Amino acid sequence: MLIPKRVKRRKQHRGKIKGAAQKGNYIAYGEYGLVAEEGGWIKSNQIEAARIAMTRFIKRGGKVWIDIFPHKPITRHPAEARMGSGKGAVEFWVAVVKPGRVMFEMAGVSEEIAREAMRLASHKLPVKCKFVKKETAGTENTAEGGEV
Repeated sequence: MLIPKRVKRRKQHRGKIKGAAQKGNYIAYGEYGLVAEEGGWIKSNQIEAARIAMTRFIKRGGKVWIDIFPHKPITRHPAEARMGSGKGAVEFWVAVVKPGRVMFEMAGVSEEIAREAMRLASHKLPVKCKFVKKETAGTENTAEGGEV
């Protein structure tokens, strides 16, 4: 489970997920990527489940990069607690994902294996995803898309 080692402020506002991803929207390390098609919160245990699904399918061949990290704390009050008495305790951590954000990258495997591994990982995530591969000709930081 991914959580920050230390944080400056333990509690945050919920915020809004507006617009497309301005950073992290290109494949930086690998050859293939999994891109979010809609915005949302992804919990740390969902990121871990997707990572396990991918690495098990590729049978420890190739390399996997996780490009998102759960920095945002989500708080909850206990059940049947009275109103007031401040903000609740931190329940879990999420990564805020906007449309176009590259969440996972993979290299060192064939396209068919990468596509199937990313498909399995996308079933573990709460947002719609698509498989992309790095453009070899032309610019270095563009990706061409395809449905998962």
